[in-house]
Amino acid sequence: MPYSLFGRRNAAALVAALSIALTCAVYAQNAVDPQPVPLPPPIVAPVDTAYPGTISLSVDITNINDRVMNVHETVPVKGREITLLYPEWLPGTHSPSNPVGNMAGLVITANGKRVDWVRDRVNMYAFHIHVQQGVTTLEINFQYLAPQDPKKGRISSSFADVTWNSVLLYPAGYFSRRIQFDTTIKLPEGWKFATALQTASQDGSLVHFKPTTLNTLVDSPLYAGVNFKRVDLSTGADNQVFLDVFSDKPADLEITPEELQYHKNLVIEAQKLFNSRHYDHYDFLFSLSDTVSGKGLEHHQSSEDGTRANYFTDWPAGISGRALLPHEYTHSWNGKFRRPADLWTPNFNVPMQNDLLWVYEGLTDYYGNVLTARSGMRTVEQARDDVALIAASFEIRPGLTWRPLIDTTNQPIISSHGANSEIWPTWQRSYDYYPESDLIWLEADTKIRELSGGNKSLDDFARLFFGIDNGSYATRTYTFDDLVAALNKVQPFDWAGFLRARVYDLAPQVPESGISQGGYRLVYNDVQPDWMKHLDSSRGASFVLSLGFSVDKDNGLTNVVWDSVAFKAALTPDMHLEAVNDQKFTVAGLREAILSAEKSKEPIKLLLKRGDDFVTVTLDYHGGPRYPHLERVEGTPDRLDAILAPSK
Repeated sequence: MPYSLFGRRNAAALVAALSIALTCAVYAQNAVDPQPVPLPPPIVAPVDTAYPGTISLSVDITNINDRVMNVHETVPVKGREITLLYPEWLPGTHSPSNPVGNMAGLVITANGKRVDWVRDRVNMYAFHIHVQQGVTTLEINFQYLAPQDPKKGRISSSFADVTWNSVLLYPAGYFSRRIQFDTTIKLPEGWKFATALQTASQDGSLVHFKPTTLNTLVDSPLYAGVNFKRVDLSTGADNQVFLDVFSDKPADLEITPEELQYHKNLVIEAQKLFNSRHYDHYDFLFSLSDTVSGKGLEHHQSSEDGTRANYFTDWPAGISGRALLPHEYTHSWNGKFRRPADLWTPNFNVPMQNDLLWVYEGLTDYYGNVLTARSGMRTVEQARDDVALIAASFEIRPGLTWRPLIDTTNQPIISSHGANSEIWPTWQRSYDYYPESDLIWLEADTKIRELSGGNKSLDDFARLFFGIDNGSYATRTYTFDDLVAALNKVQPFDWAGFLRARVYDLAPQVPESGISQGGYRLVYNDVQPDWMKHLDSSRGASFVLSLGFSVDKDNGLTNVVWDSVAFKAALTPDMHLEAVNDQKFTVAGLREAILSAEKSKEPIKLLLKRGDDFVTVTLDYHGGPRYPHLERVEGTPDRLDAILAPSK
C-alpha cells in the first residue's frame, strides 16, 4: 500500500474519532446525573394525647386446624386521613420481630363500602387510608396466619398462645397508653383460658374483657387450651400469684407437694428480695409440651413460659432449665416496672435501643439463678455447677478478643434482619449479655459483701432500685448514671469504672473474680454431676469443653467451638455424626470413647456425613470429659453459698 494512501486513510480515521469524542464530551456535559426519588413523608410521631373513642377488637381462634386467627376491628375516626400501624418493635424481644408477613386478607369498609388502603412504600408496618366525608368508623377485617409447625407458631390442636400484637392494627400518632381497646375473643368449644386481663363477662366460648389501653393489652397475652390447671402461689390477699398450666396430656398437670412448695418459695423469696410488688395479680402462663415450642417472654403482670412436657412428672430431668420461671418473674421488677430509658418507647413502632440489656436481661438472669437456688428449685450445689458451666463456656469463647459485651446487646436487632448468629457462636458471640452478665453481677455482689464486711450485698441494691413505689404499675425508666448512683448509695466504689471496664471496653479475660471473691475456684475433672445424669440424651448432648462440639437430637453438629480440637479437624456445623470408633453413634458411646482416650494414645475416630458425602476424621484428644466444678478455697469467706442460701 502506498505510504500516502495509508496516511490519508489514517488521518480520516483520526478526524472521525475526534468528532465522536467531542460529541460524547458535549453529551456528558449536557446529561443530568440521577437524583434520589424523594422518600414518602415520615409516619406521624406519637404524642401523649388520648385517641378519641375506643377501638373494638374481636378475635376468633376457632379455626385451630388451619392455625388461622380471624380479626375484626371497629376504629372510630375523625378527619380525612388515618395511618394504621401493625406493631413492629415488641418489648421483651428488643427487636422489630412482629411477623407482618403473617397478616393477610386485609379488608377495610366504611358505611358498608370498601375503602382502599395503601401500604407505606418504606415502612411495611404502616397502612394509609383516605377517609370519605361523613365516615366516623372503619370496619377492619384480616387474618393472622400462624405457622403450621407448632414449634414455630405455638398453636396446636389443643393449645394456643395468643399475642395481641399479632392480631390488631392501631392508629399512628398516639402513645400506646392513650389508646383504648375493648376486646373479645372466641375460643374453641370447651377450651379454658388464662391471662392477666380482667374478664368483664363470658358467654360460653365468647370472652369479653374489660376495656384497657393498647399498652396493657399487648402486655397481657392469653393462653388457651384443652388441659388446664390453675395453681395458687399467693402469699396473701395483697400478693396474688398464679401458675396457669396448660399441657398436652392431663397427666402432665400433676404436681407433687414438694414441687408446689418450691414454686411457692419462689414468690416468697422474690418478695423478700424486692420488698415490693408492681402488679394487681401475677400469672405465670405455663405450657408443658413436646409439641409446642418452649418460650420465655416477660410481661408486667404475667409471663409467657413454656418447657418440656415432663416438667413436673420427671422433676430431676429439668435442672438445667429450672431458672425459666424465676427469670421471667424477676422481669416484673427489672425490665417492666423499671426499664432502661431508651428501651421504653411511646408505641410499638418506635425503634428501641438496647445498650442497657446487660442490666435488663443480665441482672435478671443473675437474680433468676439466685432465686432458683433460694427457692429450692435447684440445690446450692446445682446452682454452683451452673456458675461453673457459665464461666467454662466463656473460657472457650475467643470472640471475647474482638467483640465487647456491649455490642452483643445489638444482637436481637441484628438477628431480626435474618443474620445467622449460630454458625460459629463462640467466635461471633451472640446473646452473651445474658450469661456473661451473670459473672459480672456476681462479681459486683461479692465485691459489695467484701467491702462492707458482709453487712451489705446486691440485695440491698435490688430493694433500693426496684422496690420503690410499691404497688405502682407505672414504668420508671433509668440510665447508666442512675444505676451507678444507686450502687454507690449501697456501697461507695468506682462502680462506673468497674462496669465500663467489663461491659463497654474490650475485655478478653473471662470475668471470674466473683467466683474467687465468693470463696471458690473453677476446676475441671471427669466426674459428671449427678443432675446431668438425668438429662434426656435423646435431645442431644454437649461435648464443647472436650472435643469442641455439641450434637442435637438428630445427631447434627451444633456449636462447633472456634479453634477447638473439632475445628482444627475441619468439623463444621453442617455435618451429622454417624459413628464413633466404627460403632453407630450414641451419646453414651461417645462419652465412653472420650474416657478411653484419656487413658490411651489412640485417637477418637469419627464418621460424619455432609450432604451425600461421608467423611472420616480422627481427633487426637486425650483430655477426658472436662466437667466444670467450683472447688472451695479453704480459708476464704464463703460468700457464694451465702448468696444462694434462702433468705432469713
